[in-house]
Amino acid sequence: MKLYSYFRSSAAFRVRIALNLKNLPYDYAPVHLLRDGGEQLKPAYRSLNPDAIVPTFVEGDHVLQQSLAIIEYLEETHPEPPLLPKSPVDRAYVRSVALQVACEIHPLNNLRVLKYLKHSVGTDDATRDEWYRHWIESGFATLEQHLAGDSRTGKLCFGDTPTLADACLVPQVFNAQRFKIDVGQFPTIQRIYDHATQLDAFARAAPGVQPDAE
Repeated sequence: MKLYSYFRSSAAFRVRIALNLKNLPYDYAPVHLLRDGGEQLKPAYRSLNPDAIVPTFVEGDHVLQQSLAIIEYLEETHPEPPLLPKSPVDRAYVRSVALQVACEIHPLNNLRVLKYLKHSVGTDDATRDEWYRHWIESGFATLEQHLAGDSRTGKLCFGDTPTLADACLVPQVFNAQRFKIDVGQFPTIQRIYDHATQLDAFARAAPGVQPDAE
């Protein structure tokens, strides 16, 4: 198994968490998203992933893209320990939390969007950062309501065992903190993050301990 990753990419962070939770060894291939105009834009990497994004996951002849698709593949090919609950309705719930992060919150704030705002729209850094904080805080406000109001929430998003939802939530909180967002205003999210990041699988996936960390 080989994972093309960038240490600060929240999408790649999700996959690293899943690989660690399932105790799957893998080779780490760094792709620097900023150096030399972005290594993801070079022909060598585009030949592997035409979207020029990370992560890309390779196993044998199989090349997979999109973090949630990669994690679902790992779930199906290496079902233990599971990252989704047994009940169909609970599986849908966990997926809904994961998708709220991955499809509603994250896309508005990924690197491509921020670069476009700065270089094509012409926003200054302060306006760009305000954009980032607005969409994170807006998304976290509703996610906090969902998690705080659901009896299935435990130490983590679903009970006390890590799931796909936690693999998506933790990287997004990490990025929010980078942009000086007070996550404490969302106490359930903060509590889940604090607990998850003490777990070995999450700690080993953290940006600061990756081979390409700066």
